[in-house]
Amino acid sequence: GQAIYGPITDRIGRKPPLYFGLVLFAAASIGCAFATSVPMLIGLRFMQALGGCAEMVVARAMVRDLFDERDAIRVLSLLILVMGLAPILAPLAGGQLLVNFGWQSIFYVLAGYAILCLGAVAMLPESLPVERRRREDLGAIGRTYGMLLRDRQYMAYALSGALVISGMFAYIAGSPQVFIEVFGVPADRFGFFFGTNAAGLIAASQINGRLARRFSGRSIVRTVLPFTATAGVVLFVDAITGFGGFVGILIPLFICVASVGFVLPNTVVLAMAPHGRVAGTASALLGLLQFGLGAAAGAAVSAFNNGTQVPLAAIVATCVISAFLIFQTSR
Repeated sequence: GQAIYGPITDRIGRKPPLYFGLVLFAAASIGCAFATSVPMLIGLRFMQALGGCAEMVVARAMVRDLFDERDAIRVLSLLILVMGLAPILAPLAGGQLLVNFGWQSIFYVLAGYAILCLGAVAMLPESLPVERRRREDLGAIGRTYGMLLRDRQYMAYALSGALVISGMFAYIAGSPQVFIEVFGVPADRFGFFFGTNAAGLIAASQINGRLARRFSGRSIVRTVLPFTATAGVVLFVDAITGFGGFVGILIPLFICVASVGFVLPNTVVLAMAPHGRVAGTASALLGLLQFGLGAAAGAAVSAFNNGTQVPLAAIVATCVISAFLIFQTSR
């Protein structure tokens, strides 16, 4: 979905795809509440995702339209609170809705939230003037994606950010099994440890917004990624050797997850900075890489699960070390 919305938002403006995506998301959410079979629910969830991803693409593009590099980092640091925290906090909120009001309530709440967002979008200005809109055929859209894929600088920033967030997706997929089944954390206390890492992400993103006033985005990432990669190495060694027990896993995981708040907003801004003319398409490819690699990382944790902490640690470590190495190829 993101790959489709990107060129569309460069062609017709930012707000129409926002309206379409939110209406589709709200309608699909209500449909999910009335689903009568698992295949029907899956199909409606697919439509829900096609609607929801429009907002992710357009939000990044609008930040690129409206702010210079330093201010964009500050604004994206705020957006990370939503983009980064949603997959961490949503399961906790969803669990409470499920227990207290039934599974259908989750989808009613999502539909209501989309309707509130529609009202917020109505108050937003259109950030892409008519004279900057691109009139392209499908061939030109393909060439734009090809240009971005061949842009070594863009891809270095895009992949390093995508790999760090992929480590977080691996953590989300694997931590319940590792914390509860391997280390014996009581199920009712799992949320405490999960929430602690979320708090680290919140703090990092807000500190990053302040740092952006004094330092360039590249210097922030260049400083943070060595610590993140080191945490990945420690995580893997502790998982293999058992050194440090649960704490030996928890602390490096905290560093890896919190680093998303520093790395992601800066790499997004650095990748998109030279591509203002195709900001929607550049934003779409960023999202495609982030969620494509994130889905692969989460699936890998499940595929290699052997009842120990090693698969989770190995995949998180691979993601963050690869991010560090790829970032070194940028200029």
